[in-house]
Amino acid sequence: MSVLQELAGALGSGQVRVVDLTHTLDPDFPVIVLPPEFGQCARFRMEEVSAYDDRGPAWKWHNISMNEHTGTHFDAPVHWVSGKDVANGSVDEIDPSVFVGPVVVIDCSGGCASNDDYELTPEIITAWEEEHGRIPADSWVLMRTDWSKRSGAQYLNLRDDGAHSPGPTPEAIRLLVEDRDIRGFGTETIGTDAGQGGHYTPPYPAHFTLHGAGKYGLQCMRNLDQLPPTGAVLLAAPLKIKGGTGSPLRILALVND
Repeated sequence: MSVLQELAGALGSGQVRVVDLTHTLDPDFPVIVLPPEFGQCARFRMEEVSAYDDRGPAWKWHNISMNEHTGTHFDAPVHWVSGKDVANGSVDEIDPSVFVGPVVVIDCSGGCASNDDYELTPEIITAWEEEHGRIPADSWVLMRTDWSKRSGAQYLNLRDDGAHSPGPTPEAIRLLVEDRDIRGFGTETIGTDAGQGGHYTPPYPAHFTLHGAGKYGLQCMRNLDQLPPTGAVLLAAPLKIKGGTGSPLRILALVND
């Protein structure tokens, strides 16, 4: 059998399991809140057009609207100023082979349980590698925090000085991008950066470093606790929006049971 036939058989038998890493889009799902002097991210909105009635007797459908970076979503290089000149940097220009690839998961949930501002550091990455092996080049790296088990105000976790949520240090994201040559970085939080990431140099180092290097981001993921540290395959295809800086998407993982 071909590799694809074997995969189809494994999916059919349950040997390979599909894990949904995506939150449901609804108007109540939190979006990032910026200082009032900046433009704001629009929440998801859905308007009924018809429902088997006089507006359309045989069909039901909706108009939807949202920001590109609402819900579980993909960040393209052109989303950030450091990636504005990256070739093929918008979602419609990215080679589709990027959207399917190997994934590793670094479990930071223990530290995040007691520290909202927990940081992924180079020391945590190298300790993970001592146990699981060096992170392969061109892999997705996901930071598991179990933050997705929060909702509403606890998910955003806003205080007087801004949001408080875990994320990578500048040194950690540089290690992943420059030394491990990862494909992209994903989180369960509202962004790839820590909530207080604006205080780093450069501000929001995950966005700055990833996108300046032509890498990608995934945010607002869930069910990372169902993935192994290595061995899963990620499927993360954004909408093909002309010139798009990002897109909501359905992220799936294939896990060999």
